[in-house]
Amino acid sequence: MQCSESRRLGVLLHPTALPEAPVCGGFGAEARHWLQAMARHGIHVWQVLPLAPTDATGSPYSSPSSFAINPWLLSAQDLVDQGYLAASCLPQLPGATALTGRLDCHLADQRAEAVAQALQNAWSGQSTERHDAFSRWCAKQAFWLEDHVCFVELRRQFEGLPWWDWPQPLAHHRRSALKAWKAKHQQALEAHRLLQWHLDQQWQAVRSLADQLGVQIFGDLPFYVARDSADVWSHRRLFSIQADGTLTTQSGVPPDYFSATGQLWGTPVYRWWRHRLTRFRWWRQRIGRQRQLMDLLRLDHFRALAMFWAVPGADSTAEHGQWQPSPGHALLSKLRSDAGGSLPLIAEDLGVITPDVEALRDGFALPGMKVLQFAFDGQPDNPYLPENIEGTRWVVYTGTHDNATTQGWWQDLDQDSRDRVMARVSGPFSAPAWHLFDMAFATPAALVIAPLQDLLHLDDAARFNTPGTSDGNWSWRCARFDSDLEGALKGYGERGAVWGRSLAGASAVLGML
Repeated sequence: MQCSESRRLGVLLHPTALPEAPVCGGFGAEARHWLQAMARHGIHVWQVLPLAPTDATGSPYSSPSSFAINPWLLSAQDLVDQGYLAASCLPQLPGATALTGRLDCHLADQRAEAVAQALQNAWSGQSTERHDAFSRWCAKQAFWLEDHVCFVELRRQFEGLPWWDWPQPLAHHRRSALKAWKAKHQQALEAHRLLQWHLDQQWQAVRSLADQLGVQIFGDLPFYVARDSADVWSHRRLFSIQADGTLTTQSGVPPDYFSATGQLWGTPVYRWWRHRLTRFRWWRQRIGRQRQLMDLLRLDHFRALAMFWAVPGADSTAEHGQWQPSPGHALLSKLRSDAGGSLPLIAEDLGVITPDVEALRDGFALPGMKVLQFAFDGQPDNPYLPENIEGTRWVVYTGTHDNATTQGWWQDLDQDSRDRVMARVSGPFSAPAWHLFDMAFATPAALVIAPLQDLLHLDDAARFNTPGTSDGNWSWRCARFDSDLEGALKGYGERGAVWGRSLAGASAVLGML
């Protein structure tokens, strides 16, 4: 089969899961090694989860900031190599020898705090050129940076209390109170700014290398933002929340086959009429920031741009919510204009999707998603079956970060579904994920994405997230850069080429999507 420049393959791996870095994978040598390994085998899209700071459970989908980058991801070794820190700092950092095993959120927090303090301590000794570059960056990012650093430091000083439990003048984001408070804490705030500057610089270096290697970075953006976040604290009028933190309306999804009471997410919904009055300024800044960080961006819970499920704030289940309209067309029109006429967005359109959602997605020519683990229920019209995937505007997965690994899925699959999968395979049936890869490659979809765990034949001990649970998620890490990993990437690239997925540069992916 001839190679096509419009069909690509990629791998899903969050940077925290990269191996061979202390405590947590990140933006240092481990990211460079990963990009080089992908490019070496003709894999030209790297999908990551949100790069934002996480909540207390380690989830990047309930972040205290829609704009900042997770401090865990900063490479201390690169800071030493570039002269920002002394080499003597490295062995003194928390977790200096913790190179393997699962990610420890508490240890990662301790390490990030220590790095921030070390950067601030050494900052006065840096060159004028570096001070000027830092000042210029802070000025360009001022629309989010000052609120973020104030929020992080206030939450630290108040020992993790949510913003609505702070002293009222600070909780209400009163300018005079914040000005007086900031004057007393300039060094601490500078440390937080330095951390974000270095994170941005290191990530931009990763992006530059990716561009040189022909690899696109494919990011992810949650639809809603956390109640206890810098975003809600500093723009409370844009969200369905009172000054005391009480939700007037909260997010979720209605009851369905999987849950008799629906899903209650507990985040505020948007006061869309206020967003309209500002010409969607906050949303446009949010997407603009992500465009600084990513080539492509998946918008999670896309259906909420057509209609969203609004649940009374005091309710404990999602049963009594109501569908309410969203100004998705108006917002996407603004975002398309900001992006120069094309939207580098992918719609997360999984689950029960209504015609209005499909019309919004297709009206803006946005790709949707297909997950093959959902395909084999025996219904011939199942939209996830490979033969029912029509056209190129799709991203096809074996599973996502919220699913079981394909090995784990197969182990728990009923026999009838197994038989339906095996009937599609010619010859011996040996590795479920790789048979699903072949099915995905054979579709016309512009992009196929494999979670790294599926490439490595890992079972559910390597699952990244199990929705509805709070323990053991987000902590899996790849063990090492070794021959098993190299062989898996090599086989994936070679098998993709057999199915006509080009080994050339990735520039056409954005054009097709």
